Amino acid sequence: MAFLTIDGRSVAYRLLGPEALPLVVLAHPLGMTQAVWDDLLPALLPRYRVLTWDLPGHGASQAWPEAGGEITPAALAHDALALVEHAGASRFHFVGTSIGGVVGQHLIAEHAERLYSVTLTNTGAVIGNAELWTTRAGRVRNEGLSAISGEIVPRWFSAERLKAEPALEAGWRTQMARTDGESYARLCEMLGCSDFRGKLKGPLAQYPNLGVHLLGGSDDVATPPETLQALAAECGGAPLEILEGFAHVPSVESPAIMAKRLLLWMANDREDVGKHGVSYADGLETRKQVLGEAHVARSTENANSLDAPFQQMITRLAWGELWSNDDLTRRERSLITTGILAALGREELTLHLKTAKRIGLSEAELRQVLLHVAVYAGVPAANHAFALAKELGWGEKS
Repeated sequence: MAFLTIDGRSVAYRLLGPEALPLVVLAHPLGMTQAVWDDLLPALLPRYRVLTWDLPGHGASQAWPEAGGEITPAALAHDALALVEHAGASRFHFVGTSIGGVVGQHLIAEHAERLYSVTLTNTGAVIGNAELWTTRAGRVRNEGLSAISGEIVPRWFSAERLKAEPALEAGWRTQMARTDGESYARLCEMLGCSDFRGKLKGPLAQYPNLGVHLLGGSDDVATPPETLQALAAECGGAPLEILEGFAHVPSVESPAIMAKRLLLWMANDREDVGKHGVSYADGLETRKQVLGEAHVARSTENANSLDAPFQQMITRLAWGELWSNDDLTRRERSLITTGILAALGREELTLHLKTAKRIGLSEAELRQVLLHVAVYAGVPAANHAFALAKELGWGEKS
């Protein structure tokens, strides 16, 4: 876990995975922490760089300042964007559950140009009503979170799951009790005032390639299926799936199912791979992620009338059709590309040895690639590649 100071307040976050992978930002529900995403990480990290963070006063994040005024969706989105900037990303995927989905709706409304895709789970354009949230905020201030956790935590999970795993409720009640009460109360008041009706269709029409998917649970009493259905309509008929037998926090109740959906949706429904060409813009975005924006800028600036069409072609073909395809991870493509270039002795080997570091290949993985080159393509080719890798900083003196 790491910390970033945003507007004088310490925010706890995790940034996992190499910078050459596309970024996905995960926003947790009210009263919980970024730990709700832990069981999804093994599925996401081979293909994505993952950013999670704790809401104000939750987990290890500092409480909202007493003199800080009300908390708004814009303020929470500001925290998310500050963390994205810190990660060095210009665009990102976003996944938010419950209040995290409210943050996602604000990003759609005000920052749609920054988004690849948005997955909203167990949330709504309006959640509950102002009276409900004002009452809860008052109870938190008067009774404390520990006192009311017994009413709230069981709503997060299906009765069947709680019966099968009794420790789940006790564990999350303990975590909820550790949350700063005033921060929680102000977030309740924020939810009572949040209303995104009529604010999402315009941005989504302006950015038709922004994929929005919705997910809910049949047993969710906090944001029941009809709340998700209303949100889907606000999102112009965005696809909605209701998981039967699940409640409010699918990343905890059904991580395997949720991970499968996210991998499909964030890959832009890649079951149609090969049926349609990948756009130049998509290829360019992937090229920048893998090689770095500085390298791509230099290649573009150095192009002239002779090779500009060539640069466009390789951006569409190599970086669009190949590297943008999710059938293989970028780590796997780096291993393949490095091995081929080493075997052929091509000058691009230097670039891809540098890229291998950005993608996160280990010294042992690179060694095995070059040993394969030695056996199947010849010792001289491997010897040249080993020497070049050492010049670029791979390996340590024994």
